[in-house]
Order: sequence, then structure tokens, then C-alpha cells
Amino acid sequence: MSVTKKLEIKIDQLNNMKKYPPNIYYRGNLELLNRKKVSIVGTRKPLAYTNKITYKLANELSKRGVVIVSGAALGVDTIAHNGAGSENTIAVMANGLNIRYPAINQNLIKSIEKNGLVLSAYKDDEKARNYTFVQRNEIVVALGEVLIVTQADLNSGTLSSIKYALKMGKEVYTIPHHVNESLGTQELLEKDLIKPIYDLDKFIDKFGEIKSNKEDELSTYLNSFPPYEEALKIYKEKIFQLELEGKILVEKGFIKPI
Repeated sequence: MSVTKKLEIKIDQLNNMKKYPPNIYYRGNLELLNRKKVSIVGTRKPLAYTNKITYKLANELSKRGVVIVSGAALGVDTIAHNGAGSENTIAVMANGLNIRYPAINQNLIKSIEKNGLVLSAYKDDEKARNYTFVQRNEIVVALGEVLIVTQADLNSGTLSSIKYALKMGKEVYTIPHHVNESLGTQELLEKDLIKPIYDLDKFIDKFGEIKSNKEDELSTYLNSFPPYEEALKIYKEKIFQLELEGKILVEKGFIKPI
């Protein structure tokens, strides 16, 4: 069972905030704070095109060792966390960490608690309010080296995240949209306040080369025909999944990839 802990050290990136939070609470792997980070946020009702590009950005960046930071909200936030994989993402919450909100994302949040990192400026049992969402957004922006907003409408709360980023001197990126779509980012592009990502691969490659991930490690491990009991101790859930999918066989106590 996950337990909320109070962070006893300061997070350097949060010094960019207007006021450093009095307390930060966490569940998960603090080592993610030491890695390169990119913040991805946006609308709660993304277009199919936005879904696709957001997922690709998060997924490809995570393959390059970049940690994706977002707010665990519906829409773009959820897609960004899923694209990164729970072990490569930081979710910043607007409430106490024993409250997994929104409820529809409970399983996602639990997975990030276990494999990644969840942060909050609020102690357990404290519920989300308007001002806590505002501070949550500022923390998300502060943690990332850059901010990517894949879709935002006029008067969207996401636009406040862009304002925070610009005040912090961070570069803000968005993706091109059709006319009358994502009008919030379109307007800021016209004013040259944010930058468009025209070539996804070129943009992603700026963050380095693809690094070997756990899937590669698992594949190499399984090709060594390991003992079944040993594999369960290391990759329990994944081994069960591969068995159900018929991708491995267990013969005389050893695993054989199919």
C-alpha cells in the first residue's frame, strides 16, 4: 500500500515558481526528479489528432530518457502519462495523495505511485479546490525544461500554464491545428509567444537518442530461458500477461519465448 511522505529536500526547479510551496508530499520514485523532464498539458476534450500526437510525443520522449510531467487530469494529461509509461512520468495532484482524483483515473494514478512519482503541495485528505488546481498547474510547468501544449481553447485554464512558463523564461511548444481548432494556442502562435512543432521527429531527436528500455531488457532476459519462479519475482505482472497472450511457454520450470 502506498504511503504519503513529506519531501524533506527542496526541488530546485520549483524555485522558478512565484512562491515555493510550504510543503511537498510524494509517493513513488524520487529519482525521476533528477532526470530531464518535459511538461505536457492541454484540453480535457482533445481531438483524435491531438490524442495521436500527444501520445507519440510522450512515448518517443520517454524512450530517450525524458520524464513526462503532467497533472493526471482527463484528456491530454492522461494521454501524456500513458504515452510515457508509468515508470517514466510524474503526476502532480491538486489534492492530498490519498485521494485519487479524478476517480476515472484511479488505476492510472495507482500505477504511477507504484512505478513513477506523484507529487502534491497538499497533505492527505485535503480536497481539490480552484486555487489548488492553479498551484498544481504552476508546479507542473516549473518541473519541466520546456512546456508542450498540444491543444487549448480560448479562455482555457491551460492558457494559465503557458503564462507561467513564459514568466519562468521557458520555451512553450504546440502542434499545428486546422482553422477554428485549438484557438487558444493558435492565437499565441500568431503573437509569436509560443513555437510550433512542424517536424515531430526532428523535435523529439533534440532530446537525444533512444535508450534501451525495460521491454528490451525483458526480451533479452526471456531469450536466456530463465527459471519460471525467478522470472515471476522480477517481472511478475508482465510474465502473467505474456502467458495469457500466448507469447511464452513454461516447460519443465523454464520459460521459452514463442
